[in-house]
This record gives sequence, structure tokens and C-alpha cells, in this order.
Amino acid sequence: MYLSRIFMTVSALALAAPAFAAPATGPVQIELSHQLDEERVERIEPMIERFNAQQNDVRVTLARRVEGAAPKQINLATREEYTRFMEQKTKFKPLFEIMRAAKQSLDASKLSPELRYGLADAKGQLFALPVAFSTPVLFINKEAFRKAGLNPDLPPKNWADAQEAAGKLADSGSRCPFTTSWPAWVHVDNLSAWNGAEVSDAKGKLAFNGLIQIKHVAMLATWHKSKYFSYFGRRDEADRRFASGECAMLTSSSSLYANLSENKALEVGVSALPYHADVRGAPQNTLADGGALWIAGGLKAEETKGVAKFINYVLGPEVQVEMTVAGGFLPMTPVARAAAGSKLLKADMAGLQVAYAQLQGKGSQPALRVAQIEPVRIIVEEELESVWANKKPAKEALDTAVQRGNAVMAPLPVIKGKGGK
Repeated sequence: MYLSRIFMTVSALALAAPAFAAPATGPVQIELSHQLDEERVERIEPMIERFNAQQNDVRVTLARRVEGAAPKQINLATREEYTRFMEQKTKFKPLFEIMRAAKQSLDASKLSPELRYGLADAKGQLFALPVAFSTPVLFINKEAFRKAGLNPDLPPKNWADAQEAAGKLADSGSRCPFTTSWPAWVHVDNLSAWNGAEVSDAKGKLAFNGLIQIKHVAMLATWHKSKYFSYFGRRDEADRRFASGECAMLTSSSSLYANLSENKALEVGVSALPYHADVRGAPQNTLADGGALWIAGGLKAEETKGVAKFINYVLGPEVQVEMTVAGGFLPMTPVARAAAGSKLLKADMAGLQVAYAQLQGKGSQPALRVAQIEPVRIIVEEELESVWANKKPAKEALDTAVQRGNAVMAPLPVIKGKGGK
């Protein structure tokens, strides 16, 4: 990257300077650690470069995070990654303390409530900034739908409709009528919230082996046997299969729409995550999750000021609109959402509008989320894979996942978050 080369050159000159030379003056160097894909990095880099060009005090550079590496001054990390950091005894400083130390205001109440859930204390003060959040939705390949005699403008609303569509897609020659990314996040956490089921009991013990969850996993098991459902892995492997045109329906992150909509070879539709129509009260609401900006502890005073200046820049409505376009992420404030609605074309807003509609339900915001606890997530995905491999029935697999999960589950690093609604 051009800015990185400049930084390396300046660093080299500084090292080559005589020992008696006066300290070099220049902008405070701030690194932002991330694990974004290359496409999103290319889209976000211009925003970083513009921040650097607007002032002379701070220079922010993007740094791809290597597994196990120590955090940088700013870290774009999911709660799962944050937990991993904490297990390594890494210290972070709450965002509201950073802003206070830099004498900068930060009104967390201006952020959309569904985004600040779990990231604020009892007083509503933010620990981290939710810049890269999304929620799961359903994507369809419109051309595949037409070929199967289905109306692409009327995608499946519930799972019974989705099963009927999958059958017609299979009959029309589709080898992959349906697939999914992030199975624990989509088909345990969000399936449960969307249909009004709990993933834990009142004492905080895992309990995602209820009737709704068993019914759903059993349904997907029959789909897998019938070749309606193809499984490609635990993360976002299915996204690439759908983007290539191989699969006709995909459940994945709403932020994916930013990439899919630019794929000229794919006519994509986006709609709400299907729900179970025979469940009373469904649908309720899905859950927002993703990457937040966590600030490392032990910063120097000038670094603290530089971080605060960058946070204020990111909170600007114009930058949030650009983040939405570049990464497909949910704007953090209602003001930014309104700005996005007025500036973006209707087609560009399709994924965002579907995501927001799902988040506005009256359901609860669970304190415990399976996908955020890595040891539990791994267990859940292992047990789901045993179902897809026809080694266990749905009930046995979920019962086992709950039992194994409760045996290994340790409390999340203490973040006394408050509800977002």
C-alpha cells in the first residue's frame, strides 16, 4: 500500500539518523489491526487516506492481523476475537475512557440500540465502537429462480416456502438449491431469536436444544439427504459458492450484499431470514453482531488523542455512509442511516433495509450468544456436522452440544453490558 511504503521510508530514515540528532517531529502513528478481506480493505483504504490528508497530527495505517499477534492501538475485532485476546491477558481500555482522557465527547445514546447491545455498561457508556455490524438474511439467485419457474420477486418468507422452492430448484437441475455460511450464528443464535426461542436458561446454562431448534436442525438434515442443502464449512465458504452461481439460496451476513450487488454475472435478490410460520409469535427479531473497534491499553497521551480524533472521524455521518457502501455494514446512528437512505440508490439500500426491518422486532436480546463463545461454537458446529453426515439425529446432536458446551463454557470476559432496547 502506498501509505505503508511512505511509513517504511520515514522509519528507515529515522533509524539511519545520528544518535545525537534531535527527535524527529511528525504525526502520531496509529495502526488499525483487522482481518478484513482484500476487497473490503481496498474500499476502506480511501477513507483512511482522506482522514490522514485532512490533518497533520495523526496518521492511521491498516495492518492485517496475524493469528496470535499482539493488538495494535486500534483493533477491529469480533467478540469471539476479543475473547481470544483476553485469554492472552491482553489489556484494552474502554472507549469512553479513551474519549474522556482526550477530552472528546462520546454520546453512546446516539448509536442505534441494537448495535450497542453488549458493548455498553450499566450507564450506557461504550466499551468499543460497533463499526462493522450486520445480521443474517436470505440471498437468492434470481436467474435460478426463473429457471425453476419461481417468481424471483417473491422469495420464500418462511422455511416451508423455502423447502418448496428448494424442491423446484432441484427439479430444474440445481445441484445446490440452498447453502449457508456461519451455521452457529445463523441457525442457532439467530434462528432462536427470530422464532422466540432461548439459547440459555435463567441461570445462564446453555439450552438451545428446545423443540424449535430440534425441529429446524431436523428439517435441514432432511434437506441435506435430499440434496436440497449443501454444506461447505463453518465460516464464509458458502458465500463464494453462491457468488459463483453454484447455489440458488444462501443464508449469510447482510453485509455480503455490498459485494454481491457488484457481481455483474449474478442477479441477486435479498429478503428476510425465513422463519417457522407454525411458531406462535414468529418472526420476532434477529441479532446484530460483527466487528467493533477495541482500543489497546497503555497508550501514550498523544496516541490517546490520535485515537479519539479518528473515532470522531468515523462517527461522522458521511463516513458511516461510505462504510455502508464499502463494507455493507449497518450505519451506527439513525442520522447516518437517514443520510444513507437519501444518498444511495434504492437498489443499493435493499440489503440494508431488510436488515433494519429484522432488527426492529420486539423480541429479547439474549445475554449469551453461542457464536461469540469460541469453544462452544466449535462444539455446536461439530455436532451439526454429525447431523449432516447422518451420524446423529437432530435431538441427540443438540442435546450433546448443550451438555458438552456447558461442561467447557467459561464466563465471557467481564463486560457488564446493558440491553439495547
